[in-house]
Amino acid sequence: MAMQSNEPVVFERDCEAALIPAGDTGIIPKGAEGMITQALGGSYTVYIQGNLFRIDGKDADAIGKEPEPTPELPDNASDEDVEQLVWDQMRRCFDPEIPVNIVELGLVYRCDIHLNDDGSRTVEVDMTLTAPGCGMGDIIAYDVREKVRQVPTVEDVKVEVVFDPPWSFEMMSEAAKLQTGMM
Repeated sequence: MAMQSNEPVVFERDCEAALIPAGDTGIIPKGAEGMITQALGGSYTVYIQGNLFRIDGKDADAIGKEPEPTPELPDNASDEDVEQLVWDQMRRCFDPEIPVNIVELGLVYRCDIHLNDDGSRTVEVDMTLTAPGCGMGDIIAYDVREKVRQVPTVEDVKVEVVFDPPWSFEMMSEAAKLQTGMM
């Protein structure tokens, strides 16, 4: 989904949202007015009365947009199918300050998927930020948890923000380097 800027919106229903950059969640009431400042990965950033909020794609109808479809797996999905879908979901997560997904930026250091006794899965992700002082860590971790939790059979998602090893431009994919002009 392409970035949009300064598109006015009126909330058509109460909607859960995450405060940027803290990641704290709350409800934006029906009738609230704001501006869409960014639309990436199926999520929307909305500016309301001096604050930025992240609206998940599943709640896009609250701002008059088409909700994102829930990710699906075939009935006979393999562990590899689940892993691929988890990575695909993380590719839908963006650093709000850089319009490149966190996987291509090289921010995901580890993604382990554990099959639980009841058939559900737990996903553990270690990720970093482009700079230790980056204030967007909580909202990026929130976005990863929310998007990966949508994968069928995933019941729990644990995201740890780590700084070892420190992130560097060399960790970016070739596509990300081209997109950001760092090639």
